[in-house]
Amino acid sequence: MNFRCLLFLVISWTSFAQQMDFPTAEAAAIVNRIQLPVFPSYQVNVLKLGAKGDSVTNNKAFFDKAMALCKKNNGGTIIVPKGIYKVNGPIHFVSNVNLKIERGAKIKFSDNPKDYLPMVLTSWEGTMLYNYSPLIYAYECSNIALTGEGTIDGEGGTTWKSFKAKENEGKIRSREMNHNSVPLNDRKFGEGYFLRPQLIQFFNCKNILVENIRIENSPFWCLHLLKSESITIRGISYKSLNYNNDGIDPEYAKDVLIENVNFDNGDDNVAIKAGRDHEGRANSATPSENIVIRNCNFKGLHGVVLGSEMSAGIQNVYVENCKTVGYLKRGIYIKTNADRGGFIKNIFVNNLQLDEVEDCLYITANYHGEGSGFQSDISNVYFSNITCNKATESGIVIQGFPEKKIRNISLSNIEIKSAKNALSNENAENVLMTDVFIGQRATVPSAAK
Repeated sequence: MNFRCLLFLVISWTSFAQQMDFPTAEAAAIVNRIQLPVFPSYQVNVLKLGAKGDSVTNNKAFFDKAMALCKKNNGGTIIVPKGIYKVNGPIHFVSNVNLKIERGAKIKFSDNPKDYLPMVLTSWEGTMLYNYSPLIYAYECSNIALTGEGTIDGEGGTTWKSFKAKENEGKIRSREMNHNSVPLNDRKFGEGYFLRPQLIQFFNCKNILVENIRIENSPFWCLHLLKSESITIRGISYKSLNYNNDGIDPEYAKDVLIENVNFDNGDDNVAIKAGRDHEGRANSATPSENIVIRNCNFKGLHGVVLGSEMSAGIQNVYVENCKTVGYLKRGIYIKTNADRGGFIKNIFVNNLQLDEVEDCLYITANYHGEGSGFQSDISNVYFSNITCNKATESGIVIQGFPEKKIRNISLSNIEIKSAKNALSNENAENVLMTDVFIGQRATVPSAAK
């Protein structure tokens, strides 16, 4: 190795090693540039349009009319007072609208798939396609909000739940279309393919606020932030335990704040994604980036997940001051495989309190052992000030490939009080461990023979 290469390696390693403290200023800069939506003074109350919160009347037409009136008035606030409002079909946003669901109010969607036709442009597990409309759908909107202390109920536990056992044909077809670059207009799903819609999806939107609402009983992913930016999610809560009920899925998303959220959902709490395979790699100019997650209570399958659909890349993620309040399988889970490509880099996790989990911190480049030819690049991941009472399986897992090693992993002030397997570190380089304790802490060595 010549002197210039050696000097570069020394400088790179020194720079990595010095990045031990959580970069508070960088996270704050992201939060400071996120813009909250601003709305005109116009207001419309759905009751005054004829809606009935009696849990029986179909109020679809009244919500559509409210959106149309807001559009006519260049935006405004739609007020949903106390009551249970049955809505047989999707609510489609227009720009400059705040849908305010007041305390004691619930929007309860139908579970008849035909109500969510005609199909709309959407995404399903990382592949763009046409499918049933998400139940709340905003496409190419700006300055939009879901607020109030009411509830959105996706009625996902019966008809939609039954789709899970029948989705495989549609899932395989969508992935084949992705890999074969089938034109978007030919990717038609809907009836006969059993791909469940998301409860809430913001697609190509900007300046979004979701605040204080409660999400229940989603058919599929709960809150999907697709190709959107300048997003604030705060103070919301969950009780959504159906199949694949991810809490929040930023995908190709930029400048996102997620804070003070109480999760209780049937899959990942936050799952950061960025497209799948060939299609994702073709969108490498729009990775998911600049995401701050703080002061959240985790309960569900996994706390924060990066992947596995992340082919356009994920970077600049900041997780701080979060804890578990119930069951969690894994705390932080970074997962990709050799089908994905792309990168995961500049990930910072600080002050995480976990109770009992299966695995505490898990990084794998070989998720499900799938794929070949497109190994992902994982680098610059920083864990600091993390406690865990018990890991029933593994404390810390790092799994790269011999020819594509995971690089630059920092673990500082980590204490896992009990673990079946302490540490598995495979095909990784520049793993720096400072004050890491797994199991009982060692004390002064015994002098007895």
